[in-house]
Amino acid sequence: MTDFAEGAQTRKSQLSPARLAPSVVGITLLDITLLDIALLSVRLVTYVEKDSITLRMHQQNKPELILASSSPRRQELLREIGISFRVHAANINEDQIGGEAPIAYALRVAREKAQAVAAQYPQSYVLGADTIVVVDDEVLGKPKDRRDAARMLRFLSGRSHEVTTAVSLIAPGTLAETRASTTKVYFREVAEEEIEEYVAGGEPMDKAGAYAIQGGASRWADRIEGEFSNVVGLPLSLVTDMLITTGLMKR
Repeated sequence: MTDFAEGAQTRKSQLSPARLAPSVVGITLLDITLLDIALLSVRLVTYVEKDSITLRMHQQNKPELILASSSPRRQELLREIGISFRVHAANINEDQIGGEAPIAYALRVAREKAQAVAAQYPQSYVLGADTIVVVDDEVLGKPKDRRDAARMLRFLSGRSHEVTTAVSLIAPGTLAETRASTTKVYFREVAEEEIEEYVAGGEPMDKAGAYAIQGGASRWADRIEGEFSNVVGLPLSLVTDMLITTGLMKR
């Protein structure tokens, strides 16, 4: 039996960058919603992978959109742009293949998530996504335990890193496109006591790179270059472009 979660189109999101948010290339994020940030179009799209099959526009009754992720952060972000959706998490192996470049890794996992769910719901549009944190070409995934989370945070302390979110959108019967957005994040020096307190609170455990930019780690980010929502888990401006292309969303 499949367990669905409904995406409320009118619900006001609880995710907000207003709490101790960093600045985006000189622009303060206080009192700016995630949708506003998406419309600033200050993202760094690093890669676009398009399928050779032409996307077929469906003029009849629009099929539903299914988010192939159980992430509450991605669900809140979709609600920010007012799109209705259902949730069906993909169950796939998300391990990186030996020798696989970070960007290729994120694109592959996002595509495989979407494909796995689309195989079960061929009449629906399916959106898959994968977020990775990269430092010196090393991918920091979700920590295995608290010790691993603390290790990652020490690695990020006092330096910059890149957050890439790959997004794959499948239209009924056709792979539309798989794309990725990258944002650069600068962390200040983080004291060991801060790291231990943050890890003890449990927030890092299901996050790529062991932190949530919209949560307790917001106080460590001096600035970001790119799209804030991308670091949260879903680049809204990129997703909006893709949904408009399919006809699921109007300009």
